[in-house]
Amino acid sequence: MGLQSLAGKVAIVTGSSRGIGAGIALELARRGAKVTIVYTSTKSEALANDIASKLESLGNGSQAIVVRADLSQVNAGEKTVEATLAAFGNSIDILVNNAGIAFSRSILETTARDFSDIFNVNVRGALLMTKAVVPHLRAPGRIINLSSVGGRCGFANLALYSSSKAALEGLTRGLAAELGDVGHTVNAVEPGPVESDMLDDIPKETVEMQKKTTPIVGWLAEEQSRWISGQTISASGGYTML
Repeated sequence: MGLQSLAGKVAIVTGSSRGIGAGIALELARRGAKVTIVYTSTKSEALANDIASKLESLGNGSQAIVVRADLSQVNAGEKTVEATLAAFGNSIDILVNNAGIAFSRSILETTARDFSDIFNVNVRGALLMTKAVVPHLRAPGRIINLSSVGGRCGFANLALYSSSKAALEGLTRGLAAELGDVGHTVNAVEPGPVESDMLDDIPKETVEMQKKTTPIVGWLAEEQSRWISGQTISASGGYTML
């Protein structure tokens, strides 16, 4: 990790009141970034404030704000960007689309509402958040999408979740091609399943494959990763090798 390699940078991390998102927010702050912590529900407010306090206590110039924004709603991106610019200035440097939902359903149990619930957050939410950020993204900007080994591997009763992550990886490649000419990079990271509240409904034998993701996201946010774009990097300890 480069010492203060993100000093002066402004980052947004969605779904960052807990789990991987909280770890990513802390990692970026350790590297000097100012971070907007985005959470969804009132029950997560205290957790989000706690993460913000941890960032502020680093004593390295990092700052944090918390924003409540539901990524299933189409105005979440604009709300988050507006708050970020008001707090940290006119530019954004890093967007981490981490917010996501998952639940286990067999095909016979799956409904159209289930499809909307997952895709509205995992795919549309990332798309609209990116759309809101791009006009303010200071080159060389960094967009990092949190995918999953499920985007490449099949798991029983998780077809909706897996297909949403596969779609997110396709979105990553398309945006990398679209935004590369102005100096931005867009990448995805595939963590193996990590112990978190979101995975309470996922088979425990799958959850056991816990791997660290935050250092990879931190590196992708830095200048030294400038030649990496349109890639999906598996942080699964070799679980996926495609």
